[in-house]
Amino acid sequence: MFFILSKILAFLLIPSNVVVGLGLAGLVLMLTRWRRAGVRVVVASLLLLVVVGISPLGSAMVAVLEDRFPAWKDPGGPVNGIVVLGGAINPDLSAQRGMLVISGEVERFTAAAALAQRYPAARVVFTGGNSALRGGPSEAEYAAQLFDLLGVPISRLVLEGRARNTVENALFIKALVKPKPGERWLLVTSAMHMARAIGTFRKAGFAVEAYPVDWHSAKPVKLWRVPQRLLSGWSAIDGAAHEWVGLFMYWITGRSSQLFPGPR
Repeated sequence: MFFILSKILAFLLIPSNVVVGLGLAGLVLMLTRWRRAGVRVVVASLLLLVVVGISPLGSAMVAVLEDRFPAWKDPGGPVNGIVVLGGAINPDLSAQRGMLVISGEVERFTAAAALAQRYPAARVVFTGGNSALRGGPSEAEYAAQLFDLLGVPISRLVLEGRARNTVENALFIKALVKPKPGERWLLVTSAMHMARAIGTFRKAGFAVEAYPVDWHSAKPVKLWRVPQRLLSGWSAIDGAAHEWVGLFMYWITGRSSQLFPGPR
């Protein structure tokens, strides 16, 4: 039930969806006796799309999330395992096209491959099912192909293909690898997603070190910069809002250790 509700809320609370819905409501009002109010609503939604789209709001929201965990620095010592969260492979399109289709979050794999080479004794664990409500092929079905291309043989891999969200990532992987006290495990995922991931793994009792990748925000955020694509700011706002809502929902339902987890 939590999975279904989270997907519905994620769609309804995407800021750009809200603004577009507002505009559509205004169009409907224009066909009624409240035409003047409908015109105002449509104009307001268009202004929001443009003004917010070119504003630095999205970059600022992303930067707060990405700055929560700094880039990983090796404190020394052996590493027992490397956990890679799904999100870089499009399993549905891969199945349709009959070949591996990768999204923009491929740094999760390239960073994990580099770590696997640096720590040859470490177990490389990938967790990723299919996050669509209708289900479908899992990311794990194609992860071995991508790791092989990056020089990580399948003999080193532990693949988990049932997890549909971060909660299931943590629970299923912990049950699969059974980490022992004192072991060092690295968690590789996007910097923007790291706070929610760390909170979830801590709640599951799986101690991991944050290895953030796939950065999007520059430092400092440039307040005066006008983007080349005037509505490009909405992509950052939608992505950051998804994480902020996820942080709150995971915390309030007891699936994360803190509202906004940070380094220890």
